[in-house]
Amino acid sequence: MDERNNVTSTNEGDAQETENRVVVDRIKEDIEMKLQTLYARTLKNASDSQIYKAMAMALRDRVMEKWAYSKEREMETNGRQLYYLSMEFLMGRLFGNNLMNLGLEAPVTQACEELGIDLNKVRNSEPDAGLGNGGLGRLAACFLDSLATLGMEGHGNGIRYEYGLFKQKIVNGFQVEVPDPWLEDGNVWEVAKPEEPEIVCFGGTVERYIKDGKEYVLLPGAQCVKAIPYDMPVLGYDSEVVNTLRLWGARALKPMDMGLFGQGRYVDSLAEKELAEVISKVLYPEDNHTEGKSLRLKQQYFFVSASIQSIYRKFKEAGNNIFDFHKKVMIHINDTHPALAIPELMRILMDKEGLDWDDSWKITRQTFAYTNHTILEEALEKWPTELMKTLLPRIHEIIYEINEEFCKGLWKIYPGQWDRIGSMAIISHGEIHMARLAITGSFSVNGVAKLHTEILKNDVFNDFYKLEPKKFHAITNGVTHRRFLLKANPELAQLITDKIGNSWVKHPSDLIHFKEYAEDKKVHQQLADIRLENKKSLTDRISRKYKIEVDPTAIFDVQVKRLHEYKRQLLNVMHIMYLYNKILDEPGFTMHPRVFIFGAKAAPGYHNAKLIIKLIHTLAKKVNNDPRVKNLIKVIFMENYRVSLAERIIPASDVSEQISTAGKEASGTGNMKFMLNGALTIGTLDGANVEMMEAVGIDNMYIFGLTAEEVSDYYKTGHYKPFELYQRNPELKKILDQLVNGFLEPEHPDMFQGLFNSLLYGHYGMADPYFLLKDFEPYCLRHTRLGKEYGKPELWWKKSIINISHAGEFSSDRTIRDYNEKIWHLPVYNGRKKGK
Repeated sequence: MDERNNVTSTNEGDAQETENRVVVDRIKEDIEMKLQTLYARTLKNASDSQIYKAMAMALRDRVMEKWAYSKEREMETNGRQLYYLSMEFLMGRLFGNNLMNLGLEAPVTQACEELGIDLNKVRNSEPDAGLGNGGLGRLAACFLDSLATLGMEGHGNGIRYEYGLFKQKIVNGFQVEVPDPWLEDGNVWEVAKPEEPEIVCFGGTVERYIKDGKEYVLLPGAQCVKAIPYDMPVLGYDSEVVNTLRLWGARALKPMDMGLFGQGRYVDSLAEKELAEVISKVLYPEDNHTEGKSLRLKQQYFFVSASIQSIYRKFKEAGNNIFDFHKKVMIHINDTHPALAIPELMRILMDKEGLDWDDSWKITRQTFAYTNHTILEEALEKWPTELMKTLLPRIHEIIYEINEEFCKGLWKIYPGQWDRIGSMAIISHGEIHMARLAITGSFSVNGVAKLHTEILKNDVFNDFYKLEPKKFHAITNGVTHRRFLLKANPELAQLITDKIGNSWVKHPSDLIHFKEYAEDKKVHQQLADIRLENKKSLTDRISRKYKIEVDPTAIFDVQVKRLHEYKRQLLNVMHIMYLYNKILDEPGFTMHPRVFIFGAKAAPGYHNAKLIIKLIHTLAKKVNNDPRVKNLIKVIFMENYRVSLAERIIPASDVSEQISTAGKEASGTGNMKFMLNGALTIGTLDGANVEMMEAVGIDNMYIFGLTAEEVSDYYKTGHYKPFELYQRNPELKKILDQLVNGFLEPEHPDMFQGLFNSLLYGHYGMADPYFLLKDFEPYCLRHTRLGKEYGKPELWWKKSIINISHAGEFSSDRTIRDYNEKIWHLPVYNGRKKGK
């Protein structure tokens, strides 16, 4: 019996080995063939870029086959589909992600070894498109990944920015923005669809005419542009569903005026083309001037109009009844940027389909759902009514009518309550409030963490919540654990798989079984070894790029995220200065060595944020070159933070800094990525930190500072007195004084005067509006405890394992299931594989 089993096992092993050999040989042939047919090169004389493209094209062929079958099934089933509208899609590099999702990592790795190709070089040859500014765009990318993996048809719609955000360069400690020409060498993964353009119009005057008893609308005098779709396939992990990310590029209707060109007016002949194409040139142009505001509004309408027209066209071509639109189409608005999609659908239903107002509004309100991502007043978009009227006259008319009807309804419910109605009106004080439009035009509104949703319901949108309480939902954000663990930290992923099996890759809640090893000293050592190797890899990068030597056995204390004052990178800096002063003032002071790592981009027009970047570099220069520090502290700022860099930093991190002012961060997703990789969080009870603490227990995080309720109370009462804290705490006073007394910048002592003033005196509002001084002392105390516990490996790695074990609760797979159960109600496809 045993012999027969052994023979069967051997035969199966041989068959598997033969199959693997066939796959590897096919990949090798495809790579060499692509090099020859695309570039007339062989491996011996091909460049790194050509090898990357050849390999990517070989991989693309396999992706395209799956995409074709997925589209075919999508057409045959004609089921309900989601369209996710977002100004940002921060996808990251796709070569490695597609390799992983196709299950081809092992054979491609083997093929590269046999061909003498450096696979890491190939991966790093791919541009990392900056089509987003942070969490909003990365979340959208995670959602697309999870939708496809879970077998749901959900497609992204955004803008194909030619230059993305910007590449960050640091010059003399200052951030300098340079263009990010990510498309200059082409994009292997996209498919241009010039045969499927949509026409988007701006300006003009509104004229009406009657046909067959129905009123239709024209816009004579409008300036129109072509929106060209560029489609990218979005693979799921081990899934037959391949969704589409459709990014729109702006093109002129007439690329060149040949008459002007013939007159020698070459620049003028291209004016129309340049004005049209500037719409999709750059993500988030500066809007502190009229032209910038106009361009931002154009961008928003451009992509939602193109998207809605395309969705409507596809729906009609399938032969559907217009009154079933909401049954076949689910449109989700990712923050307020795409809110113009609501009046745009109204425009199409009335002006193209010929429906009346009531039917159009009923369909529209059953089609849209809205996710709010912020409670910050400056981020709740408002547009001047005159700008909207001039640039989008028909849309302005529709918004005006929506507002009129909405306010009439409010008057019936709240007769005589003018202040209340005014605070809810979509148009008030000469501005159009986009969040109010999004809430009014959607059947569902959700926050992105429990705390965030409670703040929306009880404060920011309280009147809307009281009006329609069933409309509001709490759905906590999540991250794709496959990219940020399986791909970014393969050694840790393998350790987890060795212990609990690989079911967690598709069912992240199974990570909880890893908790059984929380007190296993052998696993502790394995975790420590993996972390050390990841840290060595990062220190090599730091040494090569920044010429700074870093001790990989130090605590790697990391804060990488968009730079904003509420995220409190400045509080982190103040703690570093506290430690620096301790080292200088107390000869007997000792601590475990720490490397403080920052990565952040500041918005080009955000003066204080850019000044904080300069402060970090100034402090780094002083600390890193002071022999008295004896390498107890190093400060590193990693330039041009992006997805591919996050994948290098996060697996090497010991400490995750999630220290935003309580009540300000809607959710956060970086916190989840660090948790997934076993870093321990020092943070406030803000955003998803609250739910992370509930999951792992307060003893397994380092929580400090004011609560959201306490922050809110200070705002309401005005009782916060930061100057008194400054006078009362000599260590704090010394740090703040060092900002302006020449300690940091002897030649320019007033360099950081603005930061000093904002903390103690304020500018146009309260002093220290993000409560750095109030939270400073508890923050330092928590860090002291953290440093001591890092010196107790059994305790530290136990906490690390507990965090990893609960990270499945913060996977975007769970988030997408929540959206589908509460809001979308999409069918789930679990069909058989088709094709080769």
